[in-house]
Amino acid sequence: MDTYAVFGHPVAHSKSPFIHAAFARQTGQALLYTAIEAPREGFRDAVMQFRAQGGKGANVTVPFKEEAYRLAGVLSERARLAQAVNTLRFEGAEIYGDNTDGAGLVQDLTVNLGVQLDGSRILILGAGGAARGAIPALLAQGPMRLTIANRTPQRADELAREFGALGLVAASGFDALAPEYDLIVNATSASLAGDLPPLPDAVLAGAQFAYDMMYGAAETPLLALARKLGCPRRADGLGMLVEQAAEAFFLWRGVRPQTQPVLTALRQQLQQA
Repeated sequence: MDTYAVFGHPVAHSKSPFIHAAFARQTGQALLYTAIEAPREGFRDAVMQFRAQGGKGANVTVPFKEEAYRLAGVLSERARLAQAVNTLRFEGAEIYGDNTDGAGLVQDLTVNLGVQLDGSRILILGAGGAARGAIPALLAQGPMRLTIANRTPQRADELAREFGALGLVAASGFDALAPEYDLIVNATSASLAGDLPPLPDAVLAGAQFAYDMMYGAAETPLLALARKLGCPRRADGLGMLVEQAAEAFFLWRGVRPQTQPVLTALRQQLQQA
């Protein structure tokens, strides 16, 4: 039986085994998917051991996405742009690296949530790896403008210059933002610590949609504040998680699973936990 795994540190909380097992049942694919906690300094060795034991591919989560990028000998264009890899496929002597995060985000926004990205004004919070994975995919949808806001404006400036050839990209510090955005995407890790990015209330109140890449049984702090301030539409990143997994599953198996039943089951599981 073909085997796959998700590598992370920590990784016990990962929903990927649940998601991929559900995809396999749905599509009639015979595979085994496990979670492997790699030592912080032992990611490469853990992946190579898994591959030597017959592993066919892997997902990669924090903190190893940049290391996976360096490990892959062949990169997809979206992985090259993101400079991070969340999906590995082992092809003979080659290790192929892809990044499905941006595709998962766009699929969740446009298909699951019905958000119009073409011609929109998008604000993305953060300038780290999560933002890097999202920005090229969002720009491919033809927004009017994408603004990157970060605690350190210099990092936002660097990203804006790097991705400027793909569309109209601006950079800003949080305190200089005005309430002019249709969609706000939180790509910071603030929610993991129960914290908020320093976004002015007026900016959040003026948005049509607030999206947090983080997720949990309860609202993230950003989404709770967005609701309090009257932002009409809000969503967490659970749909993005399922959609990026479906993209990885398709890369490995050549079959695209239906995501809605899995997303519904996963949401129910979270609420019952």
